[in-house]
Amino acid sequence: MKTVLHVVGARPNFMKVAPVHRAIAERGSLRQRIVHTGQHYDASMSDVFFSELGLPAPDLHLGVGSGSHAEQTAKVMVELEKVCARENPDLISVVGDVNSTLAGALVAAKALIPLAHVEAGLRSYDRTMPEEINRMVTDRLADLLLTPSRDADENLRKEGIEESRIFFVGNAMIDSLLAFKSRAEKLPTLSQMGLRPRQYAVCTLHRPSNVDDAETFAALLDALGHIARSVPVVFPVHPRTRKTIAEGKLEASVSRYPGLRLIEPMGYLDFLSLTSQAALILTDSGGLQEEATVLDVPCLTLRENTERPITVTMGTNVVVGTDPERVKLEAQKVLSGHGKKGRVPERWDGQAGSRIAEIFERALSP
Repeated sequence: MKTVLHVVGARPNFMKVAPVHRAIAERGSLRQRIVHTGQHYDASMSDVFFSELGLPAPDLHLGVGSGSHAEQTAKVMVELEKVCARENPDLISVVGDVNSTLAGALVAAKALIPLAHVEAGLRSYDRTMPEEINRMVTDRLADLLLTPSRDADENLRKEGIEESRIFFVGNAMIDSLLAFKSRAEKLPTLSQMGLRPRQYAVCTLHRPSNVDDAETFAALLDALGHIARSVPVVFPVHPRTRKTIAEGKLEASVSRYPGLRLIEPMGYLDFLSLTSQAALILTDSGGLQEEATVLDVPCLTLRENTERPITVTMGTNVVVGTDPERVKLEAQKVLSGHGKKGRVPERWDGQAGSRIAEIFERALSP
C-alpha cells in the first residue's frame, strides 16, 4: 500500500487532518502515518484534540517545542528528514500555514516526495504575517493544492499555478465542526460556566501583532472590558498571551472588569459548545472566522486584513482592525441586534475529507 504522511503541529491542523484521515481509513486503500511535530507542546493545546477528534495517537512525535520561527522550522526539518528516510512515504500532506507546514513542504521538495497542501490558496497579501510567507512558499512547492474556496483557486491562478495542480475540495475544518456540533452543544459547558445561550461573547487573541506589545494588548483588553459591561466576555488565553499579561503587568487591567473572564485553553468540544451558542465572537484567528460563518454567529476580526475574505463577502465576519473605539462600536451593533448575517460558502458541507481522500488515491494510483 502507498503511504501518506500527515504532518501536524498546532491545534488548527488537527481539525483539518481528522476528517481527511478518517475518510482515507474508511476507503482502506492507503496506509497512513501521523507525524506530530510538537509545535504546540502544551497538552491543553494539542493532546486533547487527538482524543476528542477521534484521531489515533501520532505514530511519531518530533517534540520540537517553542523557539523563534527559524529555530522551530529548522528543528522540524531536521527531524522530519530523518522520518522520511525511514518511512519512505509516497505523499506528504501538510495543512494550514504554521511553521510545521512550511517545514514539511521544504523537506518534501528536497527529498523529491510529492506534496499535498490542504487549505491552499489563502492570501492576506500582508507579508508582515509569518503565516503569509508559509502559505506562499508551501503553495509554490505543492503538487496537489487542495483549496477551501473559489477565491483561493483564483489566487493560485494569478500566481501562475497550473490548473492541473488545483483542486477545489471545500473546507476540511468545517467537516469536523459539522461532525461534532450536536455533541458539543449537549455538553454542560455553559451551565458549568454560569452562561446562557446568546448572552455572552467569546474572544481569542494570539497574533504577535496583537498580544506581544503590551501597549497594544492593553488597549484591546480595555475594549473587551467595555464590552464585558454588557455581556460576559469569555477569553480562553493562549500561552503566549498569558505571558504578555504577566510581563506587561496587565493583571490590574483585567481585574477592573469582572465580566471579562480569562480562562485556560479549552478542548475542542468544550470550545465548540461555547462558540456555537455565543452572541458574538471576537478573534484574530483565521479558523474561527470560518467557524463563526458556519455557526451563523457574528464575528469581529481584530486585524487589519484577513486571508479568508469569503467570511466577509459571504459570511458573518467583519474586519474591524485594532482601534479600541471601532471594536466597541461594532460590538455594540451586534449586541443590539444588528449583527451581520451570512450564508455558508460552497462545499463547506462536511465532505471535504472524502474529496481529498479520493484525490490522494488517484494521485497515488499506479
